[in-house]
Amino acid sequence: MKKLEIVGYKRANLGKSESQAIRAEGNVPCVLYGGQEQVHFYAPAILFRDLLYTPDVYEVTLNIEGDEYRAILQDTQFHPVSDALLHADFLQIVDGKDLRVAVPVRLVGTAPGVQKGGKLVTRVRKLRVTGPAENIPDYIDVDVSGLDLGKSVRVNQIKVQGITLLESMSNPVATIEIPRSLRGQVK
Repeated sequence: MKKLEIVGYKRANLGKSESQAIRAEGNVPCVLYGGQEQVHFYAPAILFRDLLYTPDVYEVTLNIEGDEYRAILQDTQFHPVSDALLHADFLQIVDGKDLRVAVPVRLVGTAPGVQKGGKLVTRVRKLRVTGPAENIPDYIDVDVSGLDLGKSVRVNQIKVQGITLLESMSNPVATIEIPRSLRGQVK
C-alpha cells in the first residue's frame, strides 16, 4: 500500500455545533476506531486531497498531537450540494488483525479480441479483499492477453498471494464485447 501522513488535533467537544465550527475553519472532523479506544480528532481538509481523489489504497499515518497511529480510510461523508468533505472515519491497523479493503484492478496485456475489432470493457474497477496490511497490494493485475471476442476474465481466474478475494467467484472483471458489425460473423 502507498503511504500518506495526516496531522490532526484532538477534539475537546463532540456534537453538531462543534463540528460545524470545525468545518467553518477549513477542517474535517474525524474518528479513529478499531484499536483500544476511539480517538476523535480534526485535520485540515487540504490534507485529504491525495487520499480521496485517487483509486489507490493508502496506509495513513495519523499524527494526532504527537501520538502516531497506522490506519486506513474506512468511510467518508460529503455535502450533498457542494461536495465538501464533512466527516472521515479511519480504521486503525492492528498487527495480526486482517483488513477489508477495496483494491483497484489494473488490466495488463493485449487481448486478441481487441485486435479483431472487439471492445475491452472493465466490469469491476475494484475488488474487495481481506488480509494482513503488509500483504495488501497497490493493484491487482488482471491478464487479458488470452481474451478473444465475447470472452471474459472472471474473479476465480485471478491469482493473488497472501490475501483472500471477497467477491463472487463467477463475476466478470473484464470482457471483450463484440461490436454490432461483427455479431453475425463470430461463432
